[in-house]
Amino acid sequence: MSTSRRSASSRTASGRRADVALVGGGIVGAACALALAREGLAVTLIEAGAPPSWSAAEPDLRVYALAPDNVALLDALEVWPAVRDARAHAYRRMHVWDAAGGEPLRFDADAFAEPQLGWIVEHALLQDRLWAALPAAGIAVRTEAAVETLQQEDDGVSLTLEDGLKVEARLAIAADGGASRLRTLAGIETDRHDYAQRGVVAYIAHDLPHEDTAWQRFLPTGPLAFLPCAARADAPHVSSIVWTLPEAEAVRVLALDDADFGREVTDAFAARLGACRPLSKRVGFPLRREVARSFHTGRVLALGDAAHVVHPLAGQGVNLGLRDVAALAAAVRDAQARRVAWDSAHRLERWARQRRSDGAASAHAFGAINRLFSNDDVALTLLRGRGLGLVGRLPPLARALWRHAAGR
Repeated sequence: MSTSRRSASSRTASGRRADVALVGGGIVGAACALALAREGLAVTLIEAGAPPSWSAAEPDLRVYALAPDNVALLDALEVWPAVRDARAHAYRRMHVWDAAGGEPLRFDADAFAEPQLGWIVEHALLQDRLWAALPAAGIAVRTEAAVETLQQEDDGVSLTLEDGLKVEARLAIAADGGASRLRTLAGIETDRHDYAQRGVVAYIAHDLPHEDTAWQRFLPTGPLAFLPCAARADAPHVSSIVWTLPEAEAVRVLALDDADFGREVTDAFAARLGACRPLSKRVGFPLRREVARSFHTGRVLALGDAAHVVHPLAGQGVNLGLRDVAALAAAVRDAQARRVAWDSAHRLERWARQRRSDGAASAHAFGAINRLFSNDDVALTLLRGRGLGLVGRLPPLARALWRHAAGR
């Protein structure tokens, strides 16, 4: 984030009461601010610190596999062309297989009559383009201080920031991540399960082309995913990896030198893409499932990671959050078309029930898949290998699975 943009954003903030005070300026929070502003709501976005500008020379280790419905949302927000033209890579196929044997599961865009299955996008790029769109959308942005207190009334909320400023609004939205401060202030509890695993991420160069394919191999220690990326001057074949490992094994792998790490990745992936070598530093982040017991209390909503943190193996975390946004914007649009209150308690609760149902079901399903494949039990090994093959041999089932993942 440039200094000029940060200063301009700060000047747009005003003391008037907003329709929505949205806490958290990550991908989901910024997209929500834009989506609600497009529905005619006055939005104040609160983020303790403006994000740094995206740099093409320094690829962000955090990448997302954006599903088609969320690309359509970003397109409607007039953000997607700027993301796509900067650096986004379409993937046209998915290939999933079990190291223990059995048939692989394949998805192909041609079989679904689609131009692509999704897009691989860097976190920092997407956030940068979303923030660049905030001023033109008329969104007031506060980046000087975090939320300190919350006061709820029947018809609105009052947030006090660390610098003493008060922000009043009809509704507050917690989009401030898995450790959400606003969710805690609102008294929303969560159900949490630690997987005792880390996700190790890095950029990898490999000898063979990735074929615009998102690859995933299930190992007894956890899945290893290769997400296709654009070529570089020093590496014609590049992927971003997410390697799920038990805590102790992740610590060991992160401590390896580049040569040993490259060899271990090559072996773990059965050299499917040839010999591998790292192109970046490696980072490991702890994995957990955490779902809010309610997405709505009083005049506060929770969405994105503030509402549901899921296992990364299906790449659905940010997709679920953006679907929260799309559903909320649609609910506001419907209410305004009917000329009724968009923030009535029953409408907010209906949105919350629908989104919690999807978020909780997805979180538990991804956890179950992780447990099923991240072990070497003989009976489960036979079952899961046959299961992948069965889906691959039943095109209607494969299409149904893909349509669900694609938000269709």
